[in-house]
Amino acid sequence: MPFANIKVPQAALSKAQKEDIVHRVTAMFVDYFGEAARPHAMVLIEEVPDGGYGRADEVFILPEAYRAKD
Repeated sequence: MPFANIKVPQAALSKAQKEDIVHRVTAMFVDYFGEAARPHAMVLIEEVPDGGYGRADEVFILPEAYRAKD
């Protein structure tokens, strides 16, 4: 079973954007493994809360301007 685990900042993507990622990653799996992979493809999008990770030795907080507007 092909599996993708994608981590993004919480509230960075809208529901529609997450659905699009699921469809595109699934299509990529089908391109590599064939149509038989589609029913077994797993795409997990995890939202990491603000302050839950760091970058360049600083705790990351998603700026308001980059938050998804559902």
